[in-house]
Amino acid sequence: MNRAFIVEADGGSRGNPGPAAYGAVVKDAATGAVLAELAGHIGLATNNVAEYRGALAGLAHAHDLDPDARVEIRLDSKLIVEQMSGRWKIKHPDMRELALQVRAIFSPDQVSYVWVPRSANAHADALVNEVLDQVQLGGAAQITRTFDSGLLVRDADDVIGDAEEAFARGVSARQQQAPNRMVGWEEMDTPTTAVLVRHGATQFSLEKRFSGKGGADPGLAPIGEAQAHAAAQELALRINFDVVVSSPLLRTRQTAAILTGGLVENLVVMEDLAECAFGEWDGRTFDEVQTTWPDELRQWLDSVDYAPPGGESFTQVHARVAKARRELIHSYPGKNILVVSHVSPIKLLVALTIDAPVESVYRMELRPCSISTTTWYPDGNNSLYGFAESGHLRGVDTFPGV
Repeated sequence: MNRAFIVEADGGSRGNPGPAAYGAVVKDAATGAVLAELAGHIGLATNNVAEYRGALAGLAHAHDLDPDARVEIRLDSKLIVEQMSGRWKIKHPDMRELALQVRAIFSPDQVSYVWVPRSANAHADALVNEVLDQVQLGGAAQITRTFDSGLLVRDADDVIGDAEEAFARGVSARQQQAPNRMVGWEEMDTPTTAVLVRHGATQFSLEKRFSGKGGADPGLAPIGEAQAHAAAQELALRINFDVVVSSPLLRTRQTAAILTGGLVENLVVMEDLAECAFGEWDGRTFDEVQTTWPDELRQWLDSVDYAPPGGESFTQVHARVAKARRELIHSYPGKNILVVSHVSPIKLLVALTIDAPVESVYRMELRPCSISTTTWYPDGNNSLYGFAESGHLRGVDTFPGV
């Protein structure tokens, strides 16, 4: 029996046209295992051209693996899916040429084109931004990572050395690039220090209701405001911040205002630091979800790749949080950053810092207005200085919640 692959492809241009890149992920359709991560900088181009290049790269790699395979290619570009499916005409000559190249890789009966929402294409999108950031910092213009049963076996143009056991747990190759250093023992360049504070409690938190991106967006409860004031007093004893960054959700912006004494005119709001989208579960208690969606809840607890109905998986959130972290390191090198966010993004920022797998989100707890401190060094080293500290919350502490 011939193999079957899934190709997730994306492309992006910062300017449209502007500096552009593609990203593609090749997966085994039977197991869902990632077989390859591909990305490339293509100079000045439009989003559509970059997306075609992503499809081209992903299909070409799948063909190298098995020219007789069947392939489902997933893109968040309705235009390209409709054009490649033969339902829409291709008028632009550049895209027409790229479409011919894409069609020539496999026999048409071996390939199906499927549109997916952008949130379901986060892995390929993250690769696009990774290579764009990489080139902007003077790095390589290509990323090729291949995997065999979850283990990295080759990395061209982005050499990192031998594969580590961590790759079997899903840790990104980029996280393994820097040699280990003894932080505190050696002379090292000034790091970017990120102090991660979870927002104060909301009424949803107190009632243990799911509350995420795209949901009701509740504000702080009175005890949540008290928690934020307690955290503000603690932070005032520790560090001066060069920049304050927040999720766009109301409770994080309210917490940031209290932590800074109301001085949030220059607050940087980052969409990618918003809480996980819980879809149809938003606003419901854990018991309600367990009653109405018992099978879906079990799958969500069993797999970071499973998304609640209409929501996001932890893997998808991991991709956008990794993007946010890269942007912070690039924009504020050597600065002290106060990051006000939520349970899932903070857990994933910590996981990225210590090279832990995405599954580690199941093994962490964060109380409202708890404090975690990370440092990110220019050479790629990272350190975790404190996690989920909550001693300052005596008298206003609450359970971790969702």
